[in-house]
Amino acid sequence: MPAKTPTELLRCAVETAKNAYAPYSKFHVGSALETADGHVFSGCNVENASYGLTICGERNAIFAMIAAGQKQIVQIAIVADGDVVPYPCGACRQVINEFADPDCPVYVAPAQNIDSYETMTLGELLPKSFKF
Repeated sequence: MPAKTPTELLRCAVETAKNAYAPYSKFHVGSALETADGHVFSGCNVENASYGLTICGERNAIFAMIAAGQKQIVQIAIVADGDVVPYPCGACRQVINEFADPDCPVYVAPAQNIDSYETMTLGELLPKSFKF
């Protein structure tokens, strides 16, 4: 059962987005996730001049979770600058899928207006997913 409210996770994502390294796109993304035991991990996007080496905020948060020995996401929040609702890219959806159940809530919102967040499940974001 999640311990954090969606707004708490979104606020954490907003704070983390401030640390994004996005000199090329100028698109600052932050993500925060909660694990089954109540720990929260966050990440931001980190761009590179060789753009294929860029890492998304969602995957940074997930990799921090794994590095800390955790393996189960119970909810995840994603924010980004501007008015755009930052739905996770396909690669991030697949990585989230590796560590979350289809009913895992995913919250997305513009960083400047987290009160207008949308909620969907991972299963809605990634139907008919590839998983062993």
